[in-house]
Amino acid sequence: MPSKVSCLYLLTVVCWASALWYLSVSRPSSSYVGQVSIPMRKAPKVSKNSTFSNIRTRSLNPHDFGYLINEAKKCEAEPPFLVILISTTHKEFNARQAIRETWGDETTFPDVRVVTLFLLGRSTDAVLNQMVEQESQIFHDIIVENFIDSYHNLTLKTLMGMRWVATFCPRAQYVLKTDSDIFVNMENLIYNLLKPTTKPRRRYFTGYVINGGPIRDMRSKWYMPRDLYPESKYPPFCSGTGYVFSADVAELIYKTSLHTRLLHLEDVYVGVCLRKLGIHPFQNSGFNHWKMAYSLCRYRRVVTVHQISPEEMHRIWNDMTSKKNLKC
Repeated sequence: MPSKVSCLYLLTVVCWASALWYLSVSRPSSSYVGQVSIPMRKAPKVSKNSTFSNIRTRSLNPHDFGYLINEAKKCEAEPPFLVILISTTHKEFNARQAIRETWGDETTFPDVRVVTLFLLGRSTDAVLNQMVEQESQIFHDIIVENFIDSYHNLTLKTLMGMRWVATFCPRAQYVLKTDSDIFVNMENLIYNLLKPTTKPRRRYFTGYVINGGPIRDMRSKWYMPRDLYPESKYPPFCSGTGYVFSADVAELIYKTSLHTRLLHLEDVYVGVCLRKLGIHPFQNSGFNHWKMAYSLCRYRRVVTVHQISPEEMHRIWNDMTSKKNLKC
């Protein structure tokens, strides 16, 4: 009789062979999509006031999006030391799978409990939603809320992660928020930065700190209208490519966001919330928000590196894990 692992592997291959076929041909008409759509799993309803009952004033941003896919019991057995929240899009299956098989593997460190979750909104393409639903049923590491998944909704995606930690994993110690094209040196992050044997920090936030101001050029990807943000400078904020914070900050940011005007630039918005909370992010040179040529000794010193493809992720991970005893 084939093992459970081999069955899951076969199911994964079948699902994603179909996915690759789908992405390689012309899209079906909307009427066809409607015919093949499968109802999404109904996630357990969460009371809006279950965690944030002390909020009495009317919310500016209620964030009342329901969960389309949830992993509400992910932290029930044992509170994790680290929760990893990875912002991703529907078509990035290869990136998600590379992360699962490398630095995002929850079983890599037997003495430290890690929970890895991928964050998504809802696609306007019903077939892509089906594919993510099937992927979720295999791996149980995906969270989806009912807002449109788009670049301008990245802030909502991060707030979804903050809300999830505060609601379903409040006893976690730390959270890493990152993207699907980032390589993370987990050993450096866990043992050199966060240090499981030391007392957990509170109101802690670190990453690559940026001190800048709004770009008013409408042609820029980072354009910020003056009527949306009239100030000439942003508060210090960490690059959204990767930052780490103590888990208590998740609830603080989420609560603050309910009364803070939304900005489409996610990392800037988190910085605005931190300023309101009186939390100053710490600069850490190990977080890189750019691509960096690989060398074993150089990557041993970093926490994150940007713009890493799934193929590169496997190569880097395999090289680093196979040469742990090699001195620099």
